[in-house]
Amino acid sequence: MHWAADEEAFTYHGGALEVARRLAPQAPEPWIDLSTGINPHAYPLPDLEAEAWSRLPERGALETLEAAAADRHGAAAGSVVAGPGSQALIHALSHVLPGAKVGVLGPTYGGLGAAFAAAGAQVLEVERLEEMGSLDIAIVVNPNNPDGRILPRAGLLDLHERLARRGGVLIVDEAFADFDSHESLAPARPASGAVVLRSFGKTYGLAGLRLGFALASADIVEPLRAALGPWPVSGPAIAIGVRALGDSDWLERMRARLAKEAARLDGLLEGARWRILGGTRLFRLAAHEDACGAFERLLAAGILARPFAGERKRLRFGIPPDEDAWERLATVLRA
Repeated sequence: MHWAADEEAFTYHGGALEVARRLAPQAPEPWIDLSTGINPHAYPLPDLEAEAWSRLPERGALETLEAAAADRHGAAAGSVVAGPGSQALIHALSHVLPGAKVGVLGPTYGGLGAAFAAAGAQVLEVERLEEMGSLDIAIVVNPNNPDGRILPRAGLLDLHERLARRGGVLIVDEAFADFDSHESLAPARPASGAVVLRSFGKTYGLAGLRLGFALASADIVEPLRAALGPWPVSGPAIAIGVRALGDSDWLERMRARLAKEAARLDGLLEGARWRILGGTRLFRLAAHEDACGAFERLLAAGILARPFAGERKRLRFGIPPDEDAWERLATVLRA
């Protein structure tokens, strides 16, 4: 099996099942996608009123959703902008925020820098937080993807203060913070020049719903809202989002469940002589001398992990969705 020609599909973002099926047509179905870091235990879908599907959403319904997100994330009222997924918000911000020099604290998820580069900015990968104070826009993923590194809130606030002196902006992508939120910037978001991004789909296992939130300072809220245009979120996404964001019991149960399952995944990988490099409750990053071979064996077994360009000894594994998936993964790793 040769997957080098399809490396970009596998390494830019997870979820390339179409490519995996083409490379491994004899793999057993259903495929197990461990490449995305999306919660495999989706929030139960409620019954929706017919109008959620048949009518354009009212502005008041969107405001209710944004208020629910503000309450969930500890943000100030009126500071939340809902959009059709975090990626759409990132692309909108790349056109709304002025700044010729953008720095991304790396290594991390490549979609952030790519969006600003496509909008004409000079994008640099920066290795240390202390080196970001001279930028126009500084981007930090916290917890980081793919290694789960968590930076203290105090360090981010210090960076923002240095940026603010020059009129710069700090963007913190907290896509994986719902289950590891102790250093979240959301409750302490500065009054100007700051954006915190939150993913709904990863936390609630409903990525296909396309819903995300920007917790933005007052100087960014309205330009970002205008860039998204009218009806940025569908009626069904609004109805489901309001219900899920208000369900604190489900979130707490899921936080505890995923902590146990992440520990179980660590044990499974370590038992197969993988070295755990980090992660969050939704994924684990691990290293092995034969990671490339393991990736191909997993593909042949109908399991998609997440490889990395330039890091051939590493794979990222999401949480298996059920006992059958756990056993299939264990069988390949043991082999």
